[in-house]
Amino acid sequence: MVESTLVLAASALQRRAFLKLLRQVGTLGAASAFGSTALAALAGESGSVTLPFENGERELVAYPQKRPLILLTARPPQLETPFSVFKEGVITPNDAFFVRYHWSDIPTSIDALSYRLRIGGNVNTPLDLSLADLKQMADAVDLVAVNQCSGNSRAHFTPRINGGQLSNGAMGNARWTGIPLRKVLEKAGVKAGSVQVAFNGLDAPPVGDGPDFIKALNIDHALDGEVMLAWQMNGADLPLLNGYPLRLIVPGYYGTYWVKHLSDITVTDKVFDGFWMSKAYRIPDNQCACIEPEKEPVKTTPINRMNVRSFVTSLTDGMYVWNGRPATVRGIAFDGGYGVAEIAFSADGGKNWQTAQLGKDLGKYSFREWSATFTPKHSGKHELLVRAVNRIGQSQPLSPLLNPDGYMRNVVESTHVVAV
Repeated sequence: MVESTLVLAASALQRRAFLKLLRQVGTLGAASAFGSTALAALAGESGSVTLPFENGERELVAYPQKRPLILLTARPPQLETPFSVFKEGVITPNDAFFVRYHWSDIPTSIDALSYRLRIGGNVNTPLDLSLADLKQMADAVDLVAVNQCSGNSRAHFTPRINGGQLSNGAMGNARWTGIPLRKVLEKAGVKAGSVQVAFNGLDAPPVGDGPDFIKALNIDHALDGEVMLAWQMNGADLPLLNGYPLRLIVPGYYGTYWVKHLSDITVTDKVFDGFWMSKAYRIPDNQCACIEPEKEPVKTTPINRMNVRSFVTSLTDGMYVWNGRPATVRGIAFDGGYGVAEIAFSADGGKNWQTAQLGKDLGKYSFREWSATFTPKHSGKHELLVRAVNRIGQSQPLSPLLNPDGYMRNVVESTHVVAV
């Protein structure tokens, strides 16, 4: 694909609406004026959904290259995956993958032939690379990895925590194709004394002085051979809303580091102190990354590796099962890269637990499917619980761990079904 553009992906009616918008905006300054306004013009409403928390009514909106997703905001586009998608399979389809931006000035059309990735800073040889240059630099590699928003499930905290009120759908699992970041850094020649690597994309703040969305990794992490520059997702070009033509893949880390539309890589000889590292996306600097209710953390650190989580996907609250007949329950689990070792399942609210069967292992950064069977022994409500343990013994708490921004929720989830 030479060009990714939301105009090409839209229907004829949507294209006409988009072109009308262009005429209204005018040629001068049009690029800075589109952003989410243009996207909203292309999007089509497809119904609504009520999520299981207060004020949980949401529209389902179909953006170009996307099936109907849960709309959190339109400026910038924030789209959550309906949780029912996760029972379709362990790989999240591209058209169902969640979308998260911080600023509304986002690219709506990118020409792959003119696209460039710049590498500079504390390097011996600054580089200006085309997409073709990157693809020829090294053999492409594949990695299956979960991308999860730091605030996934924030709306389920009680009392409510400020921030995007997301349910459990701000996550997805895909097969990413690209090259290791290390290959590019080695070609540029990282100088001695380098401390971090900063990453910037083509999205930008709207008119004003908002801080550009730039993230950074420690130099050893950036050179570990697992951090990737990816141009494909599940065997196809990245959707525009998921970072076309190139995005940073930081396996095991929360999605805040997975910079979309990657344009600039800068090696630094000191800790990068931009807003999105020094002020935002920070967690309590303790073992649980948590605080006591109504208290503030004494010390914080940038959010980093994902913790272990698990969900039931085949059943939802209020569904019916047959009393006295075996019922198979399925779900997914994942962590920050140690790998899921064991799943415990309870059909009676945690009084008794059984070991679930693990499905195919697609890699330590991937969703891992699991299944368990239980036979309801009485009619009425049954509380299903699932708890994952990773390969270094980390598990999920039975009560939510609190932090000021509602990040990293990984409490044992419950699903209530009714036996009839």
